[in-house]
Amino acid sequence: MPVSYRDYYEILGVDRKAGEKEIKTAYRKLARQWHPDLHTGKDKEPAEEKFKQINEAYEVLSDPEKRAKYDQLGANWRSGQDFQPPPDMGGFQFYTGTGASGFSDFFETIFGGAPFGQAGRRARGPVPGQDIESDLELTLEEAYRGGEKNLQISGREICAACGGAGHRENSFCSRCGGTGSTGSLKTLAVKIPPGVLDGSRIRLKGQGGEGINGGPRGDLYLKVRLLPHPVFRLQGGDLETEVVLRPDQAALGGQFTVPTLDGPVRMKVPPGTRSGRRLRLRGKGMPGKGARGDQYVRVVIDLPDNLTAEEEDLYRRLADLRKGV
Repeated sequence: MPVSYRDYYEILGVDRKAGEKEIKTAYRKLARQWHPDLHTGKDKEPAEEKFKQINEAYEVLSDPEKRAKYDQLGANWRSGQDFQPPPDMGGFQFYTGTGASGFSDFFETIFGGAPFGQAGRRARGPVPGQDIESDLELTLEEAYRGGEKNLQISGREICAACGGAGHRENSFCSRCGGTGSTGSLKTLAVKIPPGVLDGSRIRLKGQGGEGINGGPRGDLYLKVRLLPHPVFRLQGGDLETEVVLRPDQAALGGQFTVPTLDGPVRMKVPPGTRSGRRLRLRGKGMPGKGARGDQYVRVVIDLPDNLTAEEEDLYRRLADLRKGV
């Protein structure tokens, strides 16, 4: 008796040459999209049917033996077209579907209606969990001083109900929606080394993805992202800031207060300092494993607002003195 052919590659939206990772990613995306619990009313029944097709397709394409057997049927069939098992296909044993497994008649014709995970699925040993990477945003002050910071991490944990299989007995797992994992949120105390730089990574051992069949957990890598600072710019391990001087201050020099991450300090500005000159404060940059960085102070010369009449007169006298120079 003919049955409707099912194109499992088309159902998952993957190429016939797709690898295991691509197939798993497509399955999880579609399983979340079509989970029946996310649909109500008239949309619920079509979602349940679509969800069954997605699980059936993944059951075949994620199993190397089932996939190899399915691929022997060829790529020329169209989804929904009547499929009549040829009598001369060597190595095949076709079955009469009973509908008891919850799979389609097409599946039962080819695979005999085997429940999830019981046909061609080899038992696996312990599998380590995946490493996870996440961003860690820090202010410049937090990176400079280091210390401990509490961080909330959202991730995925292996579903306790189905053990990560995505299905229980002959149906999908209702707790995880067939994805094999459930959402989780945990708070971690992260130790930040003083002087950590933008783009560096902090490793938290054993805080990554959960292992399978007793495998160890993966690690969590936090990639440091330094937030912009209103006063300082970071150049490698050095800091840069500005000091604004009046023309007379730049001309005569003196001691001026400048900000540092340790607090304000007095800095000597030589007489005749021009705008744009960079003055160095040794050892006032970021700490590190080697020598500590420096802080560079760029001089900006600017006129004060609202000059008095006397000040304007002095500038005119100065201009007269500089004529012809």
